[in-house]
Formats: sequence, structure tokens, C-alpha cells
Amino acid sequence: MRKPLFPLDPIKGQYYNPGKSFSERGSEGCDILDPETLEDEDVKRLFCAVESAPIKQVYRWCLDHREEFAPTSLLWGIKNNGGDPIPDRENGEPYHAIFVGRPLHTIYELDVFLANANHHLSDGGYLVCNCRTSSVKKAVIYKLYPRGINRIYYGFHYLWHRVFPKIKVLKGIYFAITKGSNRTFHRVEILGRLYHAGFEVVYESTSYGEFRVIARKVKEPITEGTPSSSPIAKLKRVGKDGKIITVYKFRTMYSYSEYLQEYVYQHRRLDKTGKFYHDYRVNTLGAILRKTWLDELPMVVNMLKGEMKLVGVRPLSRQFFNLYTLEMQELRIKTKPGLLPPLYYEKEQPETLEGIQESEKRYIEAYLKHPLRTDWRYFWGIVGNIFIHHKHSH
Repeated sequence: MRKPLFPLDPIKGQYYNPGKSFSERGSEGCDILDPETLEDEDVKRLFCAVESAPIKQVYRWCLDHREEFAPTSLLWGIKNNGGDPIPDRENGEPYHAIFVGRPLHTIYELDVFLANANHHLSDGGYLVCNCRTSSVKKAVIYKLYPRGINRIYYGFHYLWHRVFPKIKVLKGIYFAITKGSNRTFHRVEILGRLYHAGFEVVYESTSYGEFRVIARKVKEPITEGTPSSSPIAKLKRVGKDGKIITVYKFRTMYSYSEYLQEYVYQHRRLDKTGKFYHDYRVNTLGAILRKTWLDELPMVVNMLKGEMKLVGVRPLSRQFFNLYTLEMQELRIKTKPGLLPPLYYEKEQPETLEGIQESEKRYIEAYLKHPLRTDWRYFWGIVGNIFIHHKHSH
């Protein structure tokens, strides 16, 4: 492996992802795990033995106990085989567990590797892996270097290891030099890549500067569509007559966030707008775009294509659409979705999904009777609430 530009010293002490403190364990994901729920004995033993240990101690434990692992368990990247592909078992049968010693951020073609791991696992098999995330890298740099210098160093580190790999004209230069040996990933992107590869996350935590994940194979990797880091996000939404349309927005979330909807829904309640409460998939720039409504501008393309209109119910993903009652699902697809949703017309925004459905029902029923009059009234009511009461996009 090539020595990376802007390397980091080894981790000393504890570092955590934002919102992942011990006092809030379980608030953002599967921080708390009962080992008895794990269906593989080797995974259970590994978890119980080294759950709170530094990653080097985890490697050492694996090597010391290598002969005790079942033939159905593979230790990959623990010693001398970090660059080799995942080998087939001699009898051709799949593994029940794969322990990945090499950090995910150092693997060149990560999506290919995860898909290959899926292929080598039996249904319900476990993938145990780790990664140093962007927030931990930042914390380490800020601690290692003097104030002022640390900001400059981190700026170059972030630009080189995070921005360059995502820009089409620059990523070739980056991978030619580094072979992807020290890329910077956000925690959300790692989780999203795992779900894209057909895994379900059953445990995640951050300790000693390493993001630890235990994931279970639940399906084959997703092959339709291509995950994108483009500033313009292309989202599949339910349109008029139930047709699936591609909605355009400025990207406000980390890459691969779209594959985490079910996972986030399991651990986050909906807020009064019908979105996830404190959705950690939204990045810093995205939060600014949402407050200023600028993230919605590309939807003008959908309006020009005749798929959306200015005022109308929010275009929903299939998952959110399925949360609605059958009556509302049938009512919703009678009209085109809109850029300005009716819930922003209300003086008091609905606090529950039921309240949102009632708000949309009032709008749709009024629209079906008097389309132009209803949209005219709702448009000026929404504009007034945006500029007077400072309501913003979510």
C-alpha cells in the first residue's frame, strides 16, 4: 500500500462521531447490542471479547485465536492478505461470517469489495468491519497540531481525501497517486454503501477513533441506478397516477443517503413536516440550502417537463408514500406533486403524519373542485408564511 499524502498519526485515546456519546447511545443507530441476538458464535465471541478495545488489540486478538474460528468464518485483511481478493472456500460453500481487518477507507474499489463480500456470504451471514470517519479524522488533526495550523492542515486533508475523489475531472489524479489508500468517508456514506451492497446494519459504534459496524446480509447488492455524488440529486418519487418520476434537487445529504431511509426510519421519529427528526444525513451546506429554499430550485425542470406544478403535495418516496392511508394514497395520485406543499399554508404546521394527511386532504379536495382558485389562494398563503413567519424547506 502506498504511503498516503497528509497521513495521520495513530489514534491515542477516545474519539466519537457527533451525537454518539455514551449518554446518547442508541439515539442515532444500533449502538446497543445484545450479543445473544447474534446468530453466529464467532461473531458473538469477537464482539464480547473486543467490543471496547483499540483496533490493534482487535487484530491481535483475532490472530491469537485464529485456530479457534470455524471454517465458515474468514479473517480478511488481518495479516498479509489485505490487498488480496476474498478467497472462495475449498468446498465452494459460502462463509457465515467475514471479519474485515483492513479499514474500509483504505480499500480502493469499496463498492466492488462490499458486493464481493455479499457474494461470499450465506443469507443472514455477517460482515464485521471498521473505518476511520471524517469526523474522527478532524478531531485527531485538531488535537495533534497547534491552533491555526490544524485548520490549514485539515483543509488540505479534506480537499485531497474528500473533495478530489468526488470530482470527475480530478478523481483520476487522486486514485492514480493514492490508489484510494486513505479516502475520507462520512459515517452516513459508509452505512449507505453497506445497504447498497445488500447488508442490514445490526450494530454500529465509534471508539478509539474507529467506526465499528456489524452488518448482516439480507439481499443481493442493488444493481439498478448508479449512486452519485453530483451536486444535483436525482430522486425517485411517486407522481400523478402513481407513476414514478425523477425529481431534481440540489444535494443536501451525504452520498448514499438514499439507501438509508429504512434504517433511519427505524431509529428516528418523524417531525411535524413528515421528515425525519434531526436527520443526520443532511450535511452542513444542505442545511443552509434548505433554510433558504435553494435546494428546491432544480424542481423547475420537473415543472417544465409537466411532472410537477408550483403548488401541490410534496413528491414522496415510495417508502413514505406507503406510510399514508389507502384513502390518501388514492387521493394523492389524482394530482401532480408541487414545489410548494400545502402544509406551509397552515398557520400552525401539523405535528403528526395524521395532521399532514388532513392538511393535504383539504388541499386536494379543494383543488379537484376549483384548481386555479385553490392554487392561487394557497400560493399567496405559502409565500406569506415563508417571508413573514420564516418557514423553510425540509
